[in-house]
Amino acid sequence: MKRLSRLSAVALGALLSTTAIPALVVSGAAIQAEAATLSGGFDVGPGGFQGNFNPLAATAGFTWLSIYYEPLITYDEKLQKVVGALANAYEVSPDQLTYTFKLADAKWHDGKPFTAKDAKFTLGLATDAKTGSVLAARLKGISSVETPDDHTVVIKLSAPSSSFLDTMTKVMMLPEHALAAIPADQLAKNTWWSTAPIGTGPFKFTKYVSDQYVELAANTDYRGGKPALERVINRYFANPAAAIAALRSGEIQFTYVDSNDVPTFKDNKDFKVIEGNSFVVNYLGFNHDSPIWKDLRIRQAVMYAINRDAIIQSLYGGAAKPANCAYVAEQLIPQGIDSYAYDPEKAKQLLKEAGWDQINGGKPITLLTYYTTPLATNVLAAVQAMLAQVGINIVPRAVDAPTYNSIVLNATPDIAQFQMVYAGLQNGPDAGSINVGLNEKQIPPAGPNVARVRMPDLTKALDSALAEPDSAKRDAAYQDVCRVMNTNLPWATLWVANRYGIVSTKAKDFVWTPAPGGGPYQADPQKWSMAE
Repeated sequence: MKRLSRLSAVALGALLSTTAIPALVVSGAAIQAEAATLSGGFDVGPGGFQGNFNPLAATAGFTWLSIYYEPLITYDEKLQKVVGALANAYEVSPDQLTYTFKLADAKWHDGKPFTAKDAKFTLGLATDAKTGSVLAARLKGISSVETPDDHTVVIKLSAPSSSFLDTMTKVMMLPEHALAAIPADQLAKNTWWSTAPIGTGPFKFTKYVSDQYVELAANTDYRGGKPALERVINRYFANPAAAIAALRSGEIQFTYVDSNDVPTFKDNKDFKVIEGNSFVVNYLGFNHDSPIWKDLRIRQAVMYAINRDAIIQSLYGGAAKPANCAYVAEQLIPQGIDSYAYDPEKAKQLLKEAGWDQINGGKPITLLTYYTTPLATNVLAAVQAMLAQVGINIVPRAVDAPTYNSIVLNATPDIAQFQMVYAGLQNGPDAGSINVGLNEKQIPPAGPNVARVRMPDLTKALDSALAEPDSAKRDAAYQDVCRVMNTNLPWATLWVANRYGIVSTKAKDFVWTPAPGGGPYQADPQKWSMAE
């Protein structure tokens, strides 16, 4: 987009020097084309997943993927309730074992009808770990999928799951006619995802220029009406700073920013600041397969050694809340849990009692993270210095999300590469979503319990909360989860921060929600437009 804008300006200048009429024609076309395109850094920041085109393998990036793929159900833009997407309506049986979805009249981007058979096919892929699906473990409770007619899907569970609907919001529907011939074990990295994917969303895939941008064009047959924009472009950037520079120069109209970037945009009439709860708890995950973390006193020492309040005030500008378990929502926090107030002397004493000098001492400990923003770099520098003061020597290593996943999700991992991780996992809008990172049944390759947490009390508490059919009792069940986490410390929980996006005021009816993993949520991209 940057190159195209400069060429238009040069062409306009040259034409104005010769004749007025052609110049006006070119100028009008250039303005019209620019007004019909919205470009953004949709995969910048923790809600993005740069380079991932496969929704089955997506742990983030749904802000972008949702523009051309759709699930049966999604969240509303405030992340408060589940609403229909490709399903017009859904019904849950009283015993919470049967879910019936009534499908909308929709077409794939190649014109073929979307039917219940496609939904059943998609669920087959999503429950098969061979496809690379990150949802397989979460969907294990499905006992059958029935399609009584082309517009009805009936899913039956073997046991109630309070998080089933939340998981279904992340299952993007896929076309059976396009993918059925690809063997399951060859699907994950198939070139189809980046060359000829088709969905049912308001925009359809047209072009991918490696490591530069993805272009989508309006789906004029979209059931929700013809999109106001002609194109939506997702630009790739080496780092968030480059995305912010492109936003300032007008090359893109939207990107994620860190809290410390917000003050420079707040009083600028050309931009709008979007703020919201990330619903993501940031944590230091102890690799429980590493012997250095076996003693609870060592894990406690890590908590006491970090001045979380100071980091929140000085680096996050106060835009975060300390987390003493996976949750910060008041209804999920039990009375009497330990706040782990900053106490480096207590940390030193605990390490001494545990025999830290003999266990590891000053040997370097690799801390792996996929957070690569300047804010994350500063946070880890502060954490590194605080832990060093008590005798724990961590060495941060930041990599991109695909590299991180390839290391931590490996069935036979190299523990030395991630004795500790700095990561985030959503704690809402459904409280059960944290299960996948802590339940021992979710240890890779079964699921994303990357810290290899094996705590029977915690697994029991999580299983009980997920299986609780009474919503009135569910908060108390998740309080039990919080209590066990706070006592046993599978992670060193840090904080839940606010997240921010910046959008040009030229963008109209643009919806972006700081949702965990980028969503999905009801963004209505068919309504987005650009002022001329």
